[in-house]
Amino acid sequence: MRNTRTTLTRRAVVAAASVTAALVLAACGSDGGSDDSGHGGGHDSASSAPSATSSSPAGADAAAGAHNDQDVAFAQGMIPHHRQALEMAGLAAGRASSAQVKDLAARVEKAQDPEIKTMTGWLKSWGQEAPSGAGSMPGMDHSGQGGTSGGHDMPGMMDGKDMDRLEKASGADFDTMFLTLMIEHHEGAVQMAATEKEKGVYGPAKTMADDIVTGQTAEIAEMKKLLGQG
Repeated sequence: MRNTRTTLTRRAVVAAASVTAALVLAACGSDGGSDDSGHGGGHDSASSAPSATSSSPAGADAAAGAHNDQDVAFAQGMIPHHRQALEMAGLAAGRASSAQVKDLAARVEKAQDPEIKTMTGWLKSWGQEAPSGAGSMPGMDHSGQGGTSGGHDMPGMMDGKDMDRLEKASGADFDTMFLTLMIEHHEGAVQMAATEKEKGVYGPAKTMADDIVTGQTAEIAEMKKLLGQG
């Protein structure tokens, strides 16, 4: 009886060991299968992760660089608008009598010249034509009208006659004329920028538009005070 029990016990131990070994092998086989599936049946899930990762930066770049027709129109319109403001501001150094007017003109130049360069860069990156003159926009015919005579195409732009009058003025007369014309010019820029904020999609353009609205609205109030209107 004792021998029989011993034999049975030994068989049970061997059987248990066999089952344990089988389970270990099965577990190893399962792990290997998951590795193999990365090259076989599980390739889709493994490959999808790198694909998503690699596409994410491209998608982010595409979203950051997305623009619409309004963004193009904003840049193509604001560049000549700014250029005319620079022409007007450039006259102040030699013609204005007020130090405040000269200071304002200098600030206009400091703010708007870099914005022209930035917007020109946008248009080039979009494959769009950049305006070549102060009163010209791509696709518009201003031949025979002079460099600044396209002013009526954009809010607040001066026509050639206004610019001629400003160039011939000096002293207090220049100050008054400059402030009056620049207020109108700024109001036009604010209007154009407000449209960009509402309808544009390109982030940097909308940010610039917001800066224009804020900065030029403050300058309009300043100029009105200098004219005694504030």
